[in-house]
Amino acid sequence: MVKYFFSQTDIKSSWEHVFSAFWQKYPNPFSKHVLTEDVVFREVTPDNTLISRRLLTKTNHLPRWAEKIFPSNLSRSVFVIEDSIVDPKNKTLTTFSWNINHTRLMVVEERCVYSMSQEKQAWSLAKREAWISSGVFGFSRAIQEFGLARFKSNQAKAMRGLDYALSILHGDGPSRPLKASAKDVAEKSKETKLAASAKNLASAASPQKSNQFV
Repeated sequence: MVKYFFSQTDIKSSWEHVFSAFWQKYPNPFSKHVLTEDVVFREVTPDNTLISRRLLTKTNHLPRWAEKIFPSNLSRSVFVIEDSIVDPKNKTLTTFSWNINHTRLMVVEERCVYSMSQEKQAWSLAKREAWISSGVFGFSRAIQEFGLARFKSNQAKAMRGLDYALSILHGDGPSRPLKASAKDVAEKSKETKLAASAKNLASAASPQKSNQFV
């Protein structure tokens, strides 16, 4: 059995602004669970569609009940692949993401489409879907419930982070992201090293075509 999530959010900005802010939303003070981001593949197709693949590293704090069940040496980081397709003609930005580690514990797959609002002029619309599954015998339901709750929390932070990037783009917010603490810098440095092996896997999984970076 799979847990399903759907949300639809109006964004008070044009699609062009949302598209620009999407690539500038990290780091932000609302998404501190996102530790690193790396572009591992990018290509512009003959019809001017932009295709990208990024590797994101996120924190993976377990609830107390899970810490009693799973090994203490279980990685506290989650590596996430994010594929995106930008269609400037139809003005859509579609992302697909999924975790590539801890898959025996839980898999979270997400699809999000940013498009122009058909009802509100100069507004955009974000439609988000997610599927949470677990194959752990005897605990799959609890794990899926936890995964769904965690996803709802993180997607709310993601939207606040996007709003933050939009405010900077519009000149309404601070001119630069908030300065990270020394502890955050040290943790991010550690997670960057952990992400190296996952980045190699992501690069190997990328389409073997000549890249055109933009």
